[in-house]
Amino acid sequence: MTDSFIPDERPAEEQRSAQWTAHGTAAYRRISLALFLAGFATFSLIYCVQPLLPEFAQDFVVAPGVASLALSLTTGLLALAIFAAGAVSQMVPRRGLMFGSMAGAAVLNVAAAWTPSFPLLLMARALEGLVLGGVPAVAMAYLAEEIDPAHLGRAMGLYVAGTAFGGMMGRVGMGLATDLTSWRGAMALLGGLDLVAAVGFALLLPASRNFAIVRGFDPGFHLRAWGAHLRDPRLLRLFALAFLLMSVFVALFNYAGFRLAAPPYRLGQTATSMIFLTYALGMVASSSAGRLADRHGRARTLGVGLALLLAGIALTLSASLVLIVAGITLLTIGFFIGHSVASGWVGRVAHGAKGHAASLYLLFYYLGSSVTGTLGGWFWQHGGWHALAALTAVLTLVGFWVLNGLREAG
Repeated sequence: MTDSFIPDERPAEEQRSAQWTAHGTAAYRRISLALFLAGFATFSLIYCVQPLLPEFAQDFVVAPGVASLALSLTTGLLALAIFAAGAVSQMVPRRGLMFGSMAGAAVLNVAAAWTPSFPLLLMARALEGLVLGGVPAVAMAYLAEEIDPAHLGRAMGLYVAGTAFGGMMGRVGMGLATDLTSWRGAMALLGGLDLVAAVGFALLLPASRNFAIVRGFDPGFHLRAWGAHLRDPRLLRLFALAFLLMSVFVALFNYAGFRLAAPPYRLGQTATSMIFLTYALGMVASSSAGRLADRHGRARTLGVGLALLLAGIALTLSASLVLIVAGITLLTIGFFIGHSVASGWVGRVAHGAKGHAASLYLLFYYLGSSVTGTLGGWFWQHGGWHALAALTAVLTLVGFWVLNGLREAG
């Protein structure tokens, strides 16, 4: 997500009277650190189960596709929760909503760690996604309302860094902790850590100064805003790209652990989880994509991202572990470039109600994770890695077709 997602649609006189928080002040440092903690906690909780899917399949005796529901249900409910959060967040205090979401999700993660059955674990994870919806959209809105516009990019960059770092460490940390204890102990440990992060967030974040609670709810306004965006062919193509990019990324990462744990590789949890360190390169690629898009054009830069995805998929077909890791690295870089450019493009294309456009983008983004993340299990189970690679390659090629139509639409 990028700062172009942040709408600032208030009247000019209201913007002039806002009490901005400037870079270099103590309040700015507190806000930046608090939002870093929010990003870390949210994304570590969402993705901590991804390296544990083989453990779930073995312990609960379920198929890989069924095991993937531990992530798919979380992201699916998160998509719906984020979609709704933009409409209802105006009626409650920002800080309280975000703290409640973080703390509630952390407690649910601890509960999921000790559930005696897989259906109960899935229930806890689904609720976790629903509860976490109160963080991403509200965090961006808080920053847009409180930070001096001249310094908003810096603060948003730290929040995005927190989300990427949380996603990476949630995955890598799970592998390390599982080898030292068990997957149950690892999940409980992360839940406790993120509960501490939630408390730190609440203590650090200053109360909103430029936000006033709105009484009442006008569903017609929100329906009209969403409807207008869905009638824009350029936005529809960007939403489709969000679905396709996340579909490819999550499907491959969901089942890479199953492949590497099986013969001839037989990698343990720690070694398998190390593939998620490729996120570090993805973070660098994401931060560079904006500059590349400004210099070479958004369509061309996004096309490079899709090409890297396709090249990475091809490399993972090799039996060589070195080439498999190289392929995963390429597709990670390609995904982050594509997502960074596409998400920023939404903010440029949307005319008014940019927050509603952002919520639609995120809805399609997380639906890609949920739908294809689970569907990929059927391909893996019945055709192995080659079938899964074929599925994701076709989705990437569809992405090129969607991008070509977007380029023609201007």
